[in-house]
Amino acid sequence: MPYTGEVTVGGPADVRELPGLTITKVATNPFNNNCYLLRDTASGETLLIDAAGDPERLLEALGDGTLVGIVETHGHWDHQQALADVVKATGAPVLATQADAADLPVPVDRVLADGDTVAVGPHTLTAITLVGHTPGSVALHYAGEGGHLFSGDSLFPGGVGNTEKDAARFATLIDDVENKLFAPFPDSTWVYAGHGSDTTLGAERASLPEWRERGW
Repeated sequence: MPYTGEVTVGGPADVRELPGLTITKVATNPFNNNCYLLRDTASGETLLIDAAGDPERLLEALGDGTLVGIVETHGHWDHQQALADVVKATGAPVLATQADAADLPVPVDRVLADGDTVAVGPHTLTAITLVGHTPGSVALHYAGEGGHLFSGDSLFPGGVGNTEKDAARFATLIDDVENKLFAPFPDSTWVYAGHGSDTTLGAERASLPEWRERGW
């Protein structure tokens, strides 16, 4: 079946096969969060993006892979409910920004800053910090096959992440999203968000002025 990015809590994962890299999307409780497992098909090395919930489900999806890291896109509690259990089961290091590290239930083993790289076998993802939804949200960009962007809760189909009607936070986030995501990357870039459906930068680009005007 072709990848659609449409998943539901309790339903099957959706799997995307890229050359040498498999992306598995799983929907988990408590708030229908998306978790992503990126597996190098040659070595079995796997990166988990957001241990949001349902640790047993995530470990099942990991299978016989070797978890080489867990990237927390931000410190909100709904994205970390499975973190302690997955760390206990696998011993995998936790990666997050310094600004959000204190909000996590386990120590951060590696602090991520703009431009840092995260490896899964021979595949490299680049960290992009985004301020506004939280002080230290981070997205990961994989350049292969037209581009793949794991945006956490900073970018969704139809808008940026929640900034709680704080004009300053919204201004920072929309600036970061426009300058750090839309400006450097092509329309073909696939966006994997922290909740709900996927999108592409091309599908959202024309709406940026509307988002700025409405303020959310």
